[in-house]
Amino acid sequence: ELVKQLSKLKAEAVAKNHSDAIVIGMDSVTYFNGQILEKPKSKEEDFQRLKAFSGNNHQFYTGIHMINTSSGKTLSKVVKTDVFMRELSEEEINKYLDEDVNFNTYALGYDPVKHCSASFVKEIKGSYYNLLGGIPLEMIVEMLKEIDYKL
Repeated sequence: ELVKQLSKLKAEAVAKNHSDAIVIGMDSVTYFNGQILEKPKSKEEDFQRLKAFSGNNHQFYTGIHMINTSSGKTLSKVVKTDVFMRELSEEEINKYLDEDVNFNTYALGYDPVKHCSASFVKEIKGSYYNLLGGIPLEMIVEMLKEIDYKL
C-alpha cells in the first residue's frame, strides 16, 4: 500500500501540469523480516543489512501509478520480486561497501548489477527488471495498453 500511495502522489504532482500526456509515477521499497526497509543511512547500517540478507530472501516492491491526462483514466499496480541471496562473507560485504560510494542510492542496500554485488543474488522470482532498476518494464507495457496508449 505504501508504494502504491507514493507512486500515486508522484504521478498526480506531475500530471497537474500536463493536459495531454501519459504520466507514470513509481516508488520502491525493500521488505525483510516483517518490516519495510528504507535506504541505509550509513555504511555500517548497510553492512548489517547485507549480513542479515546473507542466505535469506527479501522482497522488492515497486508501485506504479499511471495517468492518461487526456482521458482522466488512472491505473495503479504493485510489482513484487522475491530475491534469494547466497551466503555472503563479511569480506565480500566490506569489499562492496569500500568500492561503492553510492551504497545508499538503492532501497535494496546494494546494486544488483554492479560488478561486485551482482553475484549476491542467487535467484529471483518475479520481475527481473523490477530488481535491476525498480522499473518493471513488462508491467508498464501492460498498463500502457490498459490505459489506452497505443504501442
